[in-house]
Amino acid sequence: MVSAALPQFNPARIRSYLLRLPIFTRVALFAIIALWFLSILPLWDVQQWGALIPNEIHLSTMHRLNTYPLVHLNFFHVLFNALALTPLLERFEAEHGTLVTLAMFLGPLSTFPAGLYLLIERVILRGNNAVEGASVWVFVLLAAEAIKTYKTNPHFSIGPYKIPTWSTPLILTLVINFLVPSSSFLGHICAIAVGYLFGFGYLKVFAPPEKALRWIEGKLDLLGRLPHYVSVDQKTYGRYGVLPSSTPTLAGAADGQVPMTYQGSTQRLGP
Repeated sequence: MVSAALPQFNPARIRSYLLRLPIFTRVALFAIIALWFLSILPLWDVQQWGALIPNEIHLSTMHRLNTYPLVHLNFFHVLFNALALTPLLERFEAEHGTLVTLAMFLGPLSTFPAGLYLLIERVILRGNNAVEGASVWVFVLLAAEAIKTYKTNPHFSIGPYKIPTWSTPLILTLVINFLVPSSSFLGHICAIAVGYLFGFGYLKVFAPPEKALRWIEGKLDLLGRLPHYVSVDQKTYGRYGVLPSSTPTLAGAADGQVPMTYQGSTQRLGP
């Protein structure tokens, strides 16, 4: 009886889920895996090229502000980050569309955590601890989801204690820092701060307008040419959360949806 109640591993369902992933999520995962594979070959020092190293940031290396989430230290670093990132990124792309996801993750959701980290690590702490790993995106998305949840369910209970739902990413990063001391606590905190800003809507201004997106999609016929592309009119809920609906069942369902590393000490983002 006990074994029958346990969840069963179903390869067919996992395969079906992977085949339904939207295009940006697929490309991001492919880039992460490809760069890890290249890093184990003796041809190119991928970490040195792409990690966020404070003292290596200048005009000719600004690409690091975008590449550090794609670079990982080893197989397990890739594995855990990919497992954590995939459902969060897939949901984000389904809610906001592929072009918005592309613009945000190649823009403020990568560069703002990096800029904040550089400000604290290099200017305030005078350190040179490098960071890398897709957990920066994981914590940005977790923080945004925590704010969304907080608006409808401000607390959850553990025994007699009421814990604010917005604090869950902070608790998680404390646990990860305890279990994996080589992870970058500061990098995760910077990602959470940017995720909070996004969750409260302060980063909306950096997303391209829908009119421009529709023009680009129509001009390039992206929906017809790119498999698994999510257009601006295909989004599940709307660009920045659940859109108002006159259908009670849809509104109720929407509410229920929300229930590194070289030079200095080598740190990584994530387990």
